[in-house]
Amino acid sequence: MKNNQFMAAAVIGLGLVLSAWILSGGLTKIAFKDRSVTVKGLATADVKADYAVFPIDYKVLSNDLVALQNESDRVMKVIKATLIAKGFEANDISEGKVTVNDQWTDYYSERRPEMHYSLEASIVVSTEKVDLVAENLNLTSELLSKGIIVSINQWSIDYQYNGLSDLKPQMIEEATRNARAVAKKFAEDSKSKLGGIRRANQGQFSVESDEYQPWIKHVRVVTTVDYFLN
Repeated sequence: MKNNQFMAAAVIGLGLVLSAWILSGGLTKIAFKDRSVTVKGLATADVKADYAVFPIDYKVLSNDLVALQNESDRVMKVIKATLIAKGFEANDISEGKVTVNDQWTDYYSERRPEMHYSLEASIVVSTEKVDLVAENLNLTSELLSKGIIVSINQWSIDYQYNGLSDLKPQMIEEATRNARAVAKKFAEDSKSKLGGIRRANQGQFSVESDEYQPWIKHVRVVTTVDYFLN
C-alpha cells in the first residue's frame, strides 16, 4: 500500500516537473517572440522641378481710361511677343488679374498724383520649360530697352515637381533598406538575430525648395519599421 502511494506521488511529482519545464520553455519562446526593435530609415533625393508658374507684373498710368486700356494692351502685346521670341509657347501665356485705381480718390499725400488712373496687371507663364524660365529672370532689362517697366520676383515663381508618384517606390525601398541596416546592427550588438518585419509605417513624403535654387526640390521620406528579434 505504501509502495503504491509512493509510486503515485513520484509520478505526480515527475509530471509537475515536466509540466513546469514545458511551460517554462513555452513562456521563454513567447517572451522571445515578443522581442522587437523599432528603427527609422531615411531616404532623400534631389530633383529638378518639371513645371513652373512665372508671373510678370506691370503698371501703366494715364489721365484717360480709354488711353489707359490701350496702353495696357500695347504693353501686354510686347511682353507676349518677347516671351514667344524667347521660346515660350503662346498657349502657355495667359493674362492674370487686372486692377484699376483712381489715384485722385485714393491718394493720402498733400500733393495729388499727376496721373488720374493707374492699371496694374500681370502676365502668367505656366510651362514645362523650367530651364527657360531660369534663363529669363533678367527679362526686365530687355523690356526696359523697349520702354516697358515690369516686375519679376524670382521668389514668387512657383516651381513644381509632379513626378513624386514615380519616385515613391524606389525611395521607400531605399528607406526600408536603410532601416534594416540599422536594425541588423542593433541585433548584432545585442547578440540577437534579426527576424522579419512586425509592423511598418511608410511615413510622409516632404518636398522642399532649395534655398538658393528654388527649381531644385529636396524630397525626403522617413519610414518606421518594427523587426522581430530572435
